[in-house]
Amino acid sequence: MKKDAQLLFGLTSQKPIIHIPRVFLVLSFLFCISCQENSPKADLILSNATIWTGNEEQPTAQAIAILADTILAIGTNGELEKYKGNTTELINAENGFITPGFIDAHVHLLMGGNSLLNVELRDAKTPDEFTQRISDFATTIDSATWIMEGNWDHTLWGGELPKKEWIDPYTKDNPVAVYRLDGHMVFANSAALEFAGIDKNTPEVPNGEILRDENGEPTGILKSNAMYLLLDKIPPLSNLQKKKAIKVATDYFLANGVTSVHDVDSLGTAAVAQELLDAGELSLRIYSANPLGRWQEAQKKISSDEKWLKTGIVKGFMDGSLGSHTASFIAPYTDKPTDNGFLINSEENLYQWILAADKADLHIQVHAIGDNAIHTLLEIYERVIKENGKKDRRLRIEHAQHIAEKDINRFSEMNIIASVQPYHAIDDGRWAEELIGPERMKTTYAFKSLLDAQTILAFGSDWPVAPGSPLEGIYAAVTRSTLDGKNPNGWVPEQKISPEEALRAFTKNGAYASFDDKIKGTLEPGKLADFVILSEDIRKVVPSDINKIKVKATYLGGKLVYENPELDE
Repeated sequence: MKKDAQLLFGLTSQKPIIHIPRVFLVLSFLFCISCQENSPKADLILSNATIWTGNEEQPTAQAIAILADTILAIGTNGELEKYKGNTTELINAENGFITPGFIDAHVHLLMGGNSLLNVELRDAKTPDEFTQRISDFATTIDSATWIMEGNWDHTLWGGELPKKEWIDPYTKDNPVAVYRLDGHMVFANSAALEFAGIDKNTPEVPNGEILRDENGEPTGILKSNAMYLLLDKIPPLSNLQKKKAIKVATDYFLANGVTSVHDVDSLGTAAVAQELLDAGELSLRIYSANPLGRWQEAQKKISSDEKWLKTGIVKGFMDGSLGSHTASFIAPYTDKPTDNGFLINSEENLYQWILAADKADLHIQVHAIGDNAIHTLLEIYERVIKENGKKDRRLRIEHAQHIAEKDINRFSEMNIIASVQPYHAIDDGRWAEELIGPERMKTTYAFKSLLDAQTILAFGSDWPVAPGSPLEGIYAAVTRSTLDGKNPNGWVPEQKISPEEALRAFTKNGAYASFDDKIKGTLEPGKLADFVILSEDIRKVVPSDINKIKVKATYLGGKLVYENPELDE
């Protein structure tokens, strides 16, 4: 009996001959055919790809099958054969590198879209070029039309702030209000200042500053809260203008492989996006914020389809920015020993707003850049967690740029998401040490330290403050090579992270940061078929070449929504 059993199950070194009746072979064959015939048939199958899924249980794959807007199956070419039907579209990816669609966790959607329709000042390298661009743009628009956005950077020409006299002769008929790239300074011409009633008699604003000349006249520069003396009086964009801004922003993001954005504008994006969705014209998944101080408004559900448009998150501010000396620090700025920056809102107001919003089960994100702002916000979050009790709240700190070393571990201890923008590191790295010194620099843009502390990093761009390109962001996080070329081995190189860690921060973690990890962020059956095809495997190229990789195609819900014309053979 033992010997018979060994022969039957092949437990000896001999090779037994087992005679299987022909009928069983026929039935087995028919069963296999039946299995294939009963498998659901895909609308689309992409094969011969190198797929990074972001799913730890199945990290890589060769082919992906899609039914409607959802991933049906993912695996090898052979495994997906059974999903082919008579009407299945078959695409040979030709070893293209596929990742989940990028999720940009921090954008200013309407501002960015409007900036594409307005004057571009981001790379103006001299005062003359800055002035000329505004002058040229003014000739292309009607009189009385506002010139907005801009996103200028005065550090490119040595640090002198613009003055209204530079542009007044060319913009007499057009009010100008253009942002510094960090969004915490605005530059206005005389027409705009007059429109807003800002003159030498205008009193100073708490937590803000009106720059003045030797005679007390405003120079045109308004910082932080002083900006709202002007911004609150500018006529808002019309619905038509907002729709146009969203559409051009959408085209921009899809061309960069971005399929979802977390919009922090608080400028009424959601209502307009819902109109586009109802009309079948929305081609970007949007998570849209309301102001923290008006948290009650966020309780009203706007969207009819949360796969496309979600609300329920509120955005607040602790401080300003490093470049404008409005970020709040524990110790003074190195280059200005009497200045620590400041908090834009009082600690008590922020605590009360966050406590109430959290109690209402809203999702909270707060801008905090300086170490004092971050520490104060962590203290508030800790109080709120204790008072409202434990729950899955996924609190976020936006930017989290300059963290005190003692506070790094507190992110993971309270399950706080660090929503950070890596491109800022290679931009600010040109000049940040002058402002904060070498010691504080060690934990600035501290991506590696945060990951080592088990913090969830969600990457974004802060577009239009920085390019809305995840590839540029990944390049920045992996190389930390500053834009001036002076740090080829990396600025604060110990904070570099790997390409795969950066990919995860722009995909899986972005979905987690919006409570969408059940439907997107990784490529696996049952999730939305949002993915991007890149020209190179981002994990294998030389890090310095990451920003040279091209987006070949972007798919949203299984539909091709962008194809790179330069790579179309």
